[in-house]
Amino acid sequence: MLILSNLAAIAQEDPQFGFSKFAHLSVNPGYAGSNEAISGLILNRYQWSGIDGAPKTLVFSVEAATDKFGGNNGVGLNIVSDEFGFEKNVLVNLNFAHHITTGIGELGMGLSFGFMNRSYNPDWKFPTNEGLTDVSYDQNDPLLENLDGSQITFDAGFGLFLRSNDYFAGFSITHLNQGSFKYFESEPTFLTRHYYLYGGYNISLPDPLFQLQPSALIKSDLASTQVDLNVDVVYNDRFWGGLTYRLQDAVAVLLGVELINGLKVGFAYDITTSALGRYSFGSQEIFLNYTMSLGRSGQKKYKSIRFL
Repeated sequence: MLILSNLAAIAQEDPQFGFSKFAHLSVNPGYAGSNEAISGLILNRYQWSGIDGAPKTLVFSVEAATDKFGGNNGVGLNIVSDEFGFEKNVLVNLNFAHHITTGIGELGMGLSFGFMNRSYNPDWKFPTNEGLTDVSYDQNDPLLENLDGSQITFDAGFGLFLRSNDYFAGFSITHLNQGSFKYFESEPTFLTRHYYLYGGYNISLPDPLFQLQPSALIKSDLASTQVDLNVDVVYNDRFWGGLTYRLQDAVAVLLGVELINGLKVGFAYDITTSALGRYSFGSQEIFLNYTMSLGRSGQKKYKSIRFL
């Protein structure tokens, strides 16, 4: 059923996110330090709920600006766990970005280095001979036994991230080195490079309390391409709601709020429009993000009016 379904837009290896604007660091090391802050993110996504073995993704990332290492830089850490069926991928990488000021905004140029662990833990089902005649097979097939296990490979990425007060844009490549895995006696399999191109703009509305924020994301592995078109309405820099249309896949509703200064929470629900929509209850995603502002040389210090 899956092979016959029209799944061209979602056939890639990297997980997808409704809140991609909050998960820049997971695919673009050039984003590290662009906020001149310490920022942490926890994101959990359940895709195609109701289908046994459907993808489940957990992201933890933290990034910060720093004036160490000779200039205006950023560092970050990513941990991404992506599980679907009997396969589980865990990516851990460190990110470093150098920022320069240009005439169109601040440009971050970054690299990521780490590893990916890919493991298989299939739940084998064997038929029985009860009620059957002349049925024989080898339950101790070494090919089946050796499939249980895990392999690890080095992983690297590259990214550019441009930011100004009114817009942002990014380009990145994940799995740059196309690391390989080899199980039992088979030929090795390789990670596929993924290419990301995205951008967004802030549009001020007549009512100064409201902003319109359209954005677009294009992701490709050069075999298939996924396109996300998004628009958010932000009220008072604290509440926002939006819609995302993912071509040939889903329409997503996004809601979010800044609970206290720097602490944001959001929820997204994808209504699946592909053939899988007949068998699932859509996809759900929730994130928690906390950002603490920094100065160029560390946390900002505020003077008390008592000690001017």
